[in-house]
Amino acid sequence: MRIVGAVLVGALCVSLAGCGSPEKGAGRASEAGKAANDGRVFFTVDFQPGETLRYKFTSKKNIAVDWDPNAATKSNHVQEQSETFEMIVAYTPVEVDPYGVSTICATVESVRAVRSGGPSARNFGTDAVESAQGKSFALKVDPRGKIVDASELATLIQEMGKQAFRAGTAMGRVKEPDMIGDFIASQWFLWDAESSLERPAEGVAVGQTWRSQLSVPTPMVMRQARNVVYQLDEARQDADGSFAVITSTYTPAESVPAGWPIPYAGRFQMSGTFGFLGPYEVLGLEGTGTELFNLKTGRIEERQQKYVLRVKAGLPPLGIKANPHITIEQTLTMERQ
Repeated sequence: MRIVGAVLVGALCVSLAGCGSPEKGAGRASEAGKAANDGRVFFTVDFQPGETLRYKFTSKKNIAVDWDPNAATKSNHVQEQSETFEMIVAYTPVEVDPYGVSTICATVESVRAVRSGGPSARNFGTDAVESAQGKSFALKVDPRGKIVDASELATLIQEMGKQAFRAGTAMGRVKEPDMIGDFIASQWFLWDAESSLERPAEGVAVGQTWRSQLSVPTPMVMRQARNVVYQLDEARQDADGSFAVITSTYTPAESVPAGWPIPYAGRFQMSGTFGFLGPYEVLGLEGTGTELFNLKTGRIEERQQKYVLRVKAGLPPLGIKANPHITIEQTLTMERQ
């Protein structure tokens, strides 16, 4: 089987308000890439000058708050709600360096967050994540898909964080519910499976595994990561091209990497149920994912990650006797349009 790859190229983004005009640059390092004699796969990510790629990102949380997990019946003790996030981002190359660091310009063409059920469905106004619509940010990326400069993305995340707070309240800083964490999960880790290989020049054999970490967006304010074990499950070639199927499994991580973005700063109180509860203790996290990577074009075609997070919540000292447990069923998807 002949496995092919492509080299990442990128684009230049002038500012968060917009992107520069595309410039001519080098294309792929080779027309069809190279295949190792032993059939190993080489992951590289490719953007072609003047060609915009669009991806649709979704995030769906089904949340169940069990106020009495030891009760014999659950009908009167479980509060159910959901959060849904949909976004389309266009990635346009402007400047290309197939052998070094390239830059792409990402533009958020549309974004929408919706809540249903439970107190979180109350009208808190426009979700802060929707303030990203129409904004652009630069990503500097190396040939294996590793983002080496996401400073403009971090700035946009902080700007969204400011929009999450109520204006003019006598109660101090109060943060409304938001899905900024879901935005981070979709953009900060775009090519994590490909870029987290320790020795990418050696290629990957079918069945080989490697490790990384991904974020865990939650409806409450808490920083949580998940350990990831990736595996090259399949490498195939058919009439539509050459493809790699990458599977992943998730477990809870003990800590969060220091370099991950933080949307909020200072002291504040969160409104709603998840501001009333806390602190939170992770009881477990498990799940799986699948990614389809086009080796010929060097592009992710689609990705799905699903996991269940179980959390134990504390209560303020108000004399309330309860032992609330929270179950969050999370689905994250990425699909080329």
